[in-house]
Amino acid sequence: MGVIVEKTPLEGVLIITPDKFGDERGFFSETYNAPALEAHGVRHNFSLDNHSFSATPGTLRGLHFQREPTAQTKLVRVTRGAVLDVAVDIRTGSPTYGQHIAAELSAKNWKQLLVPAGFAHGFCTIEPDTEFLYKVDAPYSPGDEGGLRWDDPDLGIQWPSVAGAVLSQRDTEWAPFAGFESPFSL
Repeated sequence: MGVIVEKTPLEGVLIITPDKFGDERGFFSETYNAPALEAHGVRHNFSLDNHSFSATPGTLRGLHFQREPTAQTKLVRVTRGAVLDVAVDIRTGSPTYGQHIAAELSAKNWKQLLVPAGFAHGFCTIEPDTEFLYKVDAPYSPGDEGGLRWDDPDLGIQWPSVAGAVLSQRDTEWAPFAGFESPFSL
């Protein structure tokens, strides 16, 4: 089994595309292969799988992170539908601090995004009935969670369907990036 690992402009954020083999019956794919990823320098001890479903296009979740001691690295993918997935560098001292990467992840393109601890993460669905799966290497901890305002002009994220964005109450209340005191540093 093979995997393509692509670097992005943000150190540590990777686009990962596992092989997918199809025939008249459907397809087969090894969506996670630790030894294959380790050959590319990707070493994480994922301990949980999470699964979210969003019925409506324009459903936006983010921008989230967790502080130490439960800071999370995430390996995210879509099994049905499509999203615009975003990672924002919030590591003070990083040359890309405050910059983001946006990648379309879909059931069709089979791409995954590795989002290390030290990045805020969010996604917006661009197709109905989207299923989003992700591995994490630390448990969820409400006391350690944090976030940034999804539509902050200082971040400059070009979200799809922002006029009709469907958000949780919590995601409308995160602070803006200006004045943000990051818990992460290089």
